[in-house]
Amino acid sequence: MSSLYDVIPPAPPKGVSTRRTTINVNGTSQTLDVEPRLLLADLLRQALQLTGTHKGCDTSNCGACTVLFDGRPAKSCTMLAVQADGHSVETVEGLANASELHPIQEGFKQEHGLQCGYCTPGMMMTAKALLERNPDPTEDEVRWALSGNLCRCTGYQNIVKSVLWAAKKMREQDQEA
Repeated sequence: MSSLYDVIPPAPPKGVSTRRTTINVNGTSQTLDVEPRLLLADLLRQALQLTGTHKGCDTSNCGACTVLFDGRPAKSCTMLAVQADGHSVETVEGLANASELHPIQEGFKQEHGLQCGYCTPGMMMTAKALLERNPDPTEDEVRWALSGNLCRCTGYQNIVKSVLWAAKKMREQDQEA
């Protein structure tokens, strides 16, 4: 498991092959020389300093590392960074803008959808994909969409309420526009 305090190597060691990789991350094109064995989660956390993507299990079971890959939830701890070449990746850092929270983030705040916060970025990214596909989900649809993300703190009730709150706010914003 990586941490916020991992040492970030300045470049791959001598003799290690790399591949030039271009990924659109949160709307910005990033071109890097990437070791073929580097995981997408590690690229995001270490090379790009987007530490909202968490690694909890390294097996894709917990979902803390969930990002949106071309708009669909993907577990970045079991995906190679080179697989993202030419694709779009969105992390939790891409949700808010400089002046306000995204409705999903606001919903987690309003409905107390987090405790320790470790699973929260993955939950939010999964919720974003759900709400883009289904702007008015039922409680059961929210639970099903989040079923690949584990939370060890909350019991999920407030997380589900948070997503439903965000869905309602996003629908209201769409009606105003």
